[in-house]
Amino acid sequence: MEKEIKKEKKPGFFAKLKQGLEKTRGGLLGLIFGNGDERINDEFYEELEDGMIMADMGFDTTEEILDRLRAVIKEQKLSDRTSAKAALVEILSDYMTTDERFLNEEGDNVILIVGVNGVGKTTSIGKLASMYKAEGKKPMLAAADTFRAAAAEQLTIWAERADVPIIKHGEGADPAAVVYDAIVSYKAKKNDLLICDTAGRLHNKKNLMNELAKMRRVIDRELPDAHVEVLLVLDATTGQNAIAQAKAFGESCGLTGIILTKLDGTAKGGVCVAVKKELGLPIRFVGVGEGIDDLQPFDAKAFAEALL
Repeated sequence: MEKEIKKEKKPGFFAKLKQGLEKTRGGLLGLIFGNGDERINDEFYEELEDGMIMADMGFDTTEEILDRLRAVIKEQKLSDRTSAKAALVEILSDYMTTDERFLNEEGDNVILIVGVNGVGKTTSIGKLASMYKAEGKKPMLAAADTFRAAAAEQLTIWAERADVPIIKHGEGADPAAVVYDAIVSYKAKKNDLLICDTAGRLHNKKNLMNELAKMRRVIDRELPDAHVEVLLVLDATTGQNAIAQAKAFGESCGLTGIILTKLDGTAKGGVCVAVKKELGLPIRFVGVGEGIDDLQPFDAKAFAEALL
C-alpha cells in the first residue's frame, strides 16, 4: 500500500511542476517550439538563446547549453525542432543531474538551513520534516534562529503540523546552545535527522557567519559521525539575484546544496539551470506550492520535461 501511495504522488508532483513552470514555458521557450516552423536554422538558435536568457538561465549557461545542442544536432543529423527539443530535454537533464549522495540511509544526519529572510526557510524546514517523517525517518527540529522575533513560534507551528519534536530557546539566546540542547534530546530520543533553522540576517554580517561556524563546531563535536548538509534556500522569483545571494553565502557557509522555492510563481524557472553552472551545487529540493507536500526532491529529468 505504501508503494502504491508513493507511485500516485509522483505524477501529481510532475503536474504541479509543469503548472508551476507555465510562466517560463509560456514565454519565448514555448513560442520557439510551438510556432509551426520546424526548421533548424540561425533564427531557431537566436530565438532559443533569447528565450533561455529571458528564462534567467544566464548568458554563460545559455551559451554552454547551446554549444552542446549544436553538437548533438550535428552528430545525430537532426533536422526538425521537435527532435531538437527532445535533445535539449536530455541535455538539460544531464546538465542538472548529480550523483552526489545526500543523506545516510542509516545513522545520523544533520541539515543546516540557511538563507535570507523571506525566501521560505521556515516553511521549507516544516515541509522537509513532514516528507522525511512520511518516509520513515525520525526528524527533530532545532529553532536556532533566535534573532528574528517569532521565528521559533512559526517553526513550532510547522513542527506541530508535521508532528515532529522541536527544541527552542527564548529570543536572543545563543543559537549554538539551541543546537547543543537539540542534539542532547536527539540522542536521548534516538532520532536520525536533525534539521536546524538559522538566522536570516544579511549574508555579509560577520556575526551571522560566526554563529554558523559555532553551530557547526557543536555538531562536529557532539555528532562526529553525522552526515551534515548545508542547504541554502533561494526564492526562484528573484532570478539571477538569487545567484548573487548564493555566491555570497557560499563563500562563508560551506554550502552543499540548494532549495529553490516559489518555482510556481515565476517566469524565471531557468534559474534552476543557472544555479548548477554558476555555483557548482546541486538543487536538492524545489517548492511548487503552499501545501505541506509541495516541496519535493529535485528531479532533473522531470524538470527539463516540464520546462519545455
